[in-house]
Amino acid sequence: MRWEQGRATIEEMLANGELQRVPASRQQADRLLAQARHHLASAASVRAEDPAGGYSLAYDAARKALAAVLVNQGLRPTNRGGHLATVEAVRAQLDPPMGSILRRFNRMRTRRNEAEYPPADTPELTPDDVQEDQGKAEQIVDLAVRLLDQMSPF
Repeated sequence: MRWEQGRATIEEMLANGELQRVPASRQQADRLLAQARHHLASAASVRAEDPAGGYSLAYDAARKALAAVLVNQGLRPTNRGGHLATVEAVRAQLDPPMGSILRRFNRMRTRRNEAEYPPADTPELTPDDVQEDQGKAEQIVDLAVRLLDQMSPF
């Protein structure tokens, strides 16, 4: 059975070079999810001493979880599409009903970029910031785990 929600958006992203087709791989999806879980554990262990590093790890956990959903379908973002294409492709297919969880990723992406390339007026990340958004990343990872068996190759 084909997954229909968001199909037009995915086709457009493929045509625009934001996504590319790859062999659908549950094994690669599981590998990305294992990495995401390790990143979450690492983020928790370093957030007090290195909030920016911990935040980056939490963000990467969420990004890899979304990438796992795509690779399980035989899709991968290109350099042109990048991290934004990852979330847009998953959101096109799952919002509704999962939009409230997926929208958190975009805010995390923005905060991670600010931490990587800080404007002078941006406050530094705190351990509390990392802990708060780590919880959001955990929800995204949990969502990806639940979806893998439900979404067919594109």
